[in-house]
Amino acid sequence: MVRRQDGILRATPNVALEYVEADFDDPASLRKALSGVQRAFLVTNSSEHVEERQLRFVGLAREAGVKHIVYLSQLHAVSDSPLRFLRYHAAVEEALRTSGISYTNLRPNFYMQGLLMIGRSIATEGRFFAPAGDARVSVVDVRDVAAAAVVALTRSGHEGKTYDITGPEALTHAEMAAQLSEALHRPVAFIDVPEQEFREALRGFHMPDWQADGLIEDYAHYRRGEASNISSAVQEVTGESPRPFTAFARDYKSAFLDTKDMKSRMTASAALHN
Repeated sequence: MVRRQDGILRATPNVALEYVEADFDDPASLRKALSGVQRAFLVTNSSEHVEERQLRFVGLAREAGVKHIVYLSQLHAVSDSPLRFLRYHAAVEEALRTSGISYTNLRPNFYMQGLLMIGRSIATEGRFFAPAGDARVSVVDVRDVAAAAVVALTRSGHEGKTYDITGPEALTHAEMAAQLSEALHRPVAFIDVPEQEFREALRGFHMPDWQADGLIEDYAHYRRGEASNISSAVQEVTGESPRPFTAFARDYKSAFLDTKDMKSRMTASAALHN
């Protein structure tokens, strides 16, 4: 489901997928998109209106006769959480439970790929910042979350299940920095910072205040030791072990290299092979 189909088709002309145009804020377009759909994967971009949009989708999916929804929730979603993101996920999970639609809730922990945002300074400064202290977090690769979603959507046996999706180890941000250092072959440091300083940095990324405040709440959650538990769900659902952080650091290392550094490495490599 995309808001505009023409741009997608130009970008991926050889991909054998069927697209439908719809908007989470346009019920009529959702009804049309859901017509004939048996299974759906529910995920939306982060927004102040995300709870409203996802609840609307669940209601319209029920009307359309959708049989199963795989929902991308978040680890420890609960209605009385001090974290706004966990509260809204809990509300949508409850709507699914009472909808009569079969469901599977996927509850991933902090994404490894989240470092692509907060770690932008790695390429230019060789360091990244967060109010994480020495908290351990069982970070998970989004590719493993996607693999679990595919299985839950295409195979039976996952109806009514809620899976906590984590990586294979709980790491501190300093340990992540050490593993990035090894993958990049240059020093990377983690700098613990106060919440207000982190908030100002997020504003520098043009992140709206509501989203920055939500991320601050997430980091307070991490510092309380509430995101360190390790789950075997990826192995149980997909039959494959979850990727360790070392694999993420290796596969995404180009995102953490300075453009000038990358050019110099390519020039050196070319010289060696000529």
